Amino acid sequence: MIVGTLRWQRHPSKGHRMTTSPRAPLGINPNIPNAARMYDYYLGGKDNFAADREAAEKIMALGPSREICLANRQFLGRAVRHVAERGITQFIDLGTGLPNQNNVHEVARTIHPDAPVVYVDHDPVVVVHGRALLAGVGADIVMLQGDIREPKAILDHPDTLRLIDFSRPVGVVFLGVLHCLTDGEDPHGVVAEFAERMAPGSALIVSHLTDDAHPEVGKAAREVYDKTDTPLVHRGKAAVTRMFDGFDLVEPGVTHVADWRPAEDWEVALGGSEWWYVGVGHKP
Repeated sequence: MIVGTLRWQRHPSKGHRMTTSPRAPLGINPNIPNAARMYDYYLGGKDNFAADREAAEKIMALGPSREICLANRQFLGRAVRHVAERGITQFIDLGTGLPNQNNVHEVARTIHPDAPVVYVDHDPVVVVHGRALLAGVGADIVMLQGDIREPKAILDHPDTLRLIDFSRPVGVVFLGVLHCLTDGEDPHGVVAEFAERMAPGSALIVSHLTDDAHPEVGKAAREVYDKTDTPLVHRGKAAVTRMFDGFDLVEPGVTHVADWRPAEDWEVALGGSEWWYVGVGHKP
């Protein structure tokens, strides 16, 4: 039921968070709900406007939005650790959101201490905050403003080319972002364009919202997002699996988030698990 890319906001009980609502930068209309800022509100953050909170409350009335968000984030940690343990030492994280605990670079660097990471988001509020919060982390971790609908601009960005060696395996993360693309924007083609540049041995990590289990609730959620600046497109298992064309899926394949290699210390109530299809694939 949720959509957006702001998945790095600290949960209130687990760390600090922004304490003032954002001022709208040039080009940002605070009267139009924004999916990323709504995601921030689901997790108890402060980087949102009244319009975001009003729209988010409508979504939260439909189901366990916070649990859905946290389940997705826990999958990110498990998936990044898996591919890092398989030897991948560099990452591109698309539609990243604000830095928080267990970010891609933090998880990857528990295994590869110097792993470079390129974070990408199209939302200028996210990019400004992300750059500020990443300041001092190191020159081999960058936050770019970019749109996944323009893969070449991201792949050929000077900072991407400086940090990512495309002759070696790379981990590419599409976490909770492809459902922001309409069919006309061709999410499968977007993934394929990134995949074309990925060397053999690379990894693709995807999570995608679905309403297979709750079509009527999904319809109500889409009606809310129709009034935001970001669409919500639920997709079924076959469509999400097709995003892994050309990749060997890691067991258990494309599945609900709670079923993808759950950790023993799983913390999230799993009532929202059926809203996510997730998977990890390696390029042969």
